[in-house]
Amino acid sequence: MAETFHVVPESDHNALVEAAYRQRGFNAAEAAAGARLCAEAARHGIRTHNALKALHLDHLFGTGSQGCVADVEIEEIPSRFPAAKIWNAHRQLGQATAYAALEEAIRLADQYGVGMVSVDNAFHYLWGGGYVMEAARRGYVAYTNCTAALAEVVPFGGKFPTLGTNPHSWGLPTTDALGFPIVIDWATSVVAMGRVQQLAREGKALPPHAAVDAEGAITTDPAQVKALVPFGAHKGYGLALINELIGAFIGGSLPTLRNRWSNVTEGEKGTCCFFFQVWHPDAMAGGDFAAGRTQAENVKAVVADVLGHGNETCMLPGQLEAEAARRCAAHGGLLFSTAEVNAFNELASEIGVAAWSIDALKSVEI
Repeated sequence: MAETFHVVPESDHNALVEAAYRQRGFNAAEAAAGARLCAEAARHGIRTHNALKALHLDHLFGTGSQGCVADVEIEEIPSRFPAAKIWNAHRQLGQATAYAALEEAIRLADQYGVGMVSVDNAFHYLWGGGYVMEAARRGYVAYTNCTAALAEVVPFGGKFPTLGTNPHSWGLPTTDALGFPIVIDWATSVVAMGRVQQLAREGKALPPHAAVDAEGAITTDPAQVKALVPFGAHKGYGLALINELIGAFIGGSLPTLRNRWSNVTEGEKGTCCFFFQVWHPDAMAGGDFAAGRTQAENVKAVVADVLGHGNETCMLPGQLEAEAARRCAAHGGLLFSTAEVNAFNELASEIGVAAWSIDALKSVEI
């Protein structure tokens, strides 16, 4: 069924989002980074991580709590490894820190073939796929993970949540081969807690094996949900555990304390960690490509083989996002539903700036 969307010029979107961040005390660079990632999410159809989500997250766990501090500087921790940087973000806005970490990892990859940046005392950076997509567009392979804002996921076979939804994000430079970068970006739980809340409002059941009740029993009743379940049973559990352990190597807080500040005792921590690794494709080229192909030609040939043999209608990770971006470009702006425009206008009223006239916005059916 078609849905109506309103076309908002990106400049208008960014101006409103930046104003909202500035009103909360963020400096101009932080506010611009916050708006940039939110625009990228909206452009690529990631409605779960647009500006409304970002500002709500800041309200719940950021400057509205103790997880984020406006207008702060990142501190670099000395390291004996030239291609690896370690940062203390001092709870800087996650998007600002993440973009800076990505640029530093790219700089290191240009110099050493590979670069990594580990970030302690961070605030959640929202859509990890947006950062690795940026790197992939520019010709790099990139990976990032982040410990989620809260521990809401039980380990495989457990009943108490000790893991975050803990996303993993990969970007691969396939634009020349496919017209868009492959971006593999997923949380490690079957559903998000926001989905549970939505289904509760609508009086609908959860899919099976997505959540547990207080006793650790699987439930499909949103009202009984106490924690989420990792996707793929032990496999999703292992992937979620990776984030917690990488965070632990960096200096991360205990998962059950993260952003639960009333439980953080003296000497403990409640902040997130994240990690970036970027490498140049030339740094991994073995040179022995079949049939005289170049590296780029070999990538294209492998993708063609995967999607051949009757698989021609299969989709690739990143394809839906690329199609969403093309729609935005074709319509000349970012696409938002009526409910989303109304929510943005509530935000505009709160901070005392002009609202968007919904009647003046072009509407499209998608």
